[in-house]
Amino acid sequence: MTDPAVIQSATRKRMVRILPFVLLLYIVAYLDRVNMGYAALQMNADLALTAEVFGLLSGIFFIGYFFFEIPSNMILHKVGARIWIARIMITWGIVVVLTGFAQSAAHLYILRFLLGVAEAGFFPGIILYLTYWFKENERSIATAVLIMALPIGGLIGAPISTWIMDNIAWAGLAGWRWMFILEGIPAVILGVVVLFYLINRPRDANWLTEEEKNWIEGELEKERIASSKVNKVSKKEMLKDATVWKLSAFYFVAYTGVYGLSFWIPSIIKSLSEATTNLEIGWLAMLPYVVAIPSMLFVGWSADRIGKHKEHLFISLIVAMIGFIGCAVADSLTAMVLMLMLTSIGLYGFTGCFFAYMTFFFTESTAPVGIALVNSFAALGGFVGPTILGMFTLSSGMFFLAILIAVGMVILLTTKRRVVSGEGSS
Repeated sequence: MTDPAVIQSATRKRMVRILPFVLLLYIVAYLDRVNMGYAALQMNADLALTAEVFGLLSGIFFIGYFFFEIPSNMILHKVGARIWIARIMITWGIVVVLTGFAQSAAHLYILRFLLGVAEAGFFPGIILYLTYWFKENERSIATAVLIMALPIGGLIGAPISTWIMDNIAWAGLAGWRWMFILEGIPAVILGVVVLFYLINRPRDANWLTEEEKNWIEGELEKERIASSKVNKVSKKEMLKDATVWKLSAFYFVAYTGVYGLSFWIPSIIKSLSEATTNLEIGWLAMLPYVVAIPSMLFVGWSADRIGKHKEHLFISLIVAMIGFIGCAVADSLTAMVLMLMLTSIGLYGFTGCFFAYMTFFFTESTAPVGIALVNSFAALGGFVGPTILGMFTLSSGMFFLAILIAVGMVILLTTKRRVVSGEGSS
């Protein structure tokens, strides 16, 4: 019987040492992924980009992401998170800096595709990394903390990006160019830090005692054994299992909604407001992210506490669907911002809980490919979402996203977790 003090100490150390750092990494990743939306306030006019072209530019990132996601995660599992996450961050930071020097839509197409290639594997790699450190009943809150990077990135990115654009024009370069340059540099710096800070597995951590290492590794091994009894243990068998494809389709619809909003919120607000500066638009764009943070933490905490992940996911999607319908009919800035906030509560509340739920369906041998597969197919939603809002009217696009969310709810209802005899299911 392990001393409760050892368990408490091991839990606290993992939470403090790992979660804030991976949160910081993902904040930088998310900001570098969606700052195109803020750049559009100046860039579209400078480079004569139409709404359709901008929608395609916003989404093409995810095409490169899709093709390289699974190979990247397999490499991470083989060489370790420390080396591979560092490589990912340094290369994507360089691409973001280069985006500040783009002179045409063609340059942007190439750079955005390369950014997707460079960043591929980062997020599913971090999700996989968390399975090396946290038990099943800890993963909802752990992933919720990680996914907080999305709303926090929005909170930070909105005022910082728009302030840079309005106030920095060094060496005759436009503000949107400096935004890419200055926001790409932190990824390179943090990539170097990862090489010295990130620890691959509990057994390698010199900040854990031997008792703490043994307890963590022992608990994780028990769960791996239990998982191997109810889930597919080979990659080939896993790919034949309908569940992994249901998870992919389910996350696809949510991803479509998240990134459809992320890239277009600044432009939506600009079209309805009388704000005269980019910074004023940035302040308004923060509001959906303000409510997203407590939603993510509450849903993750509640799902871990009572173990009803599917029910939490379903309710979150209902809220998001109502929010999208509200956005479609909103006819004023106030109504639109309120509906965007409601949509964010549902979409972001969903995310942290989903990634914990998803890991329940994989064994240690299938997790690297399985997690990457779900995320890579879902990432196509990052292409579809911005493209939909670029091709259709705002009202039609929002109704379309609401319908996709409804489809996701149906898929969720048909997905059932296999469990060891005697346990519950969801």
